[in-house]
Amino acid sequence: MAGGLEPALAALRRELGGPALLSVLIALLAVALTFLVWRFVQGRRSSRKAVLLLGLCDAGKTLLFARLLSGRYRDTQTSITDSSATYRLSHDKSTNVTLIDLPGHESLRLQFLERFKAAARAIVFVVDSVAFQREVKDVAEFLYQVLVDGTVLRNAPALLIACNKQDVTMAKSAKLIQQQLEKELNTLRVTRSAAPTTLDSSGGPAQLGKKGKDFDFSQLPMKVEFVECSARGSKGEEGDADLEGLEKWLAKVA
Repeated sequence: MAGGLEPALAALRRELGGPALLSVLIALLAVALTFLVWRFVQGRRSSRKAVLLLGLCDAGKTLLFARLLSGRYRDTQTSITDSSATYRLSHDKSTNVTLIDLPGHESLRLQFLERFKAAARAIVFVVDSVAFQREVKDVAEFLYQVLVDGTVLRNAPALLIACNKQDVTMAKSAKLIQQQLEKELNTLRVTRSAAPTTLDSSGGPAQLGKKGKDFDFSQLPMKVEFVECSARGSKGEEGDADLEGLEKWLAKVA
């Protein structure tokens, strides 16, 4: 087949004035195709405007949601449905994303994730930094289910682990939480390697991280960052929340 193509290519070179011009045309075609692919990817990303707030019950998601939208403290209770609102950047009111607070109850969280995951531009996974040592296995289990989901892997939304309740003395640092989560996720990966699970029933088994290496967050297809924050704030109801790191991250992904 290659031999049959040579005469055609030689004739095309003669018509176009030689190999140099043909090379230029091929290069221009490659650039055009790259641009079209880039536009397609950007178009898909721009259609995803949601930032999902995930986490276990009592991690502080709903108070974070309220503080980001109004800046004010309010009493919250365990959510049994989703809440959504438009979040506008403080320095650019024309730029916005849709914040969606999803229930953290074990019997509800996966069905709500299933409903909204395709629209996610980014995910904020909220961790209770005070109760983390006690809840680490449950936190890692939920995060594992998110990370091996087929839709999440394909879309690779930016992921922020928000280490909440840093106003409390016993709160664990973001660095320790990252280390412990990587260790627990690695254990889950090993124990489930014989029969990995995904939330996307149409896809095949998902592999978390790189085979043969201990898991760390840098192995994921999406960018993962950690911030320390406090929805309550050091002065409680009367003071401001400490959300500077979270707000800067939202400005980057909006």
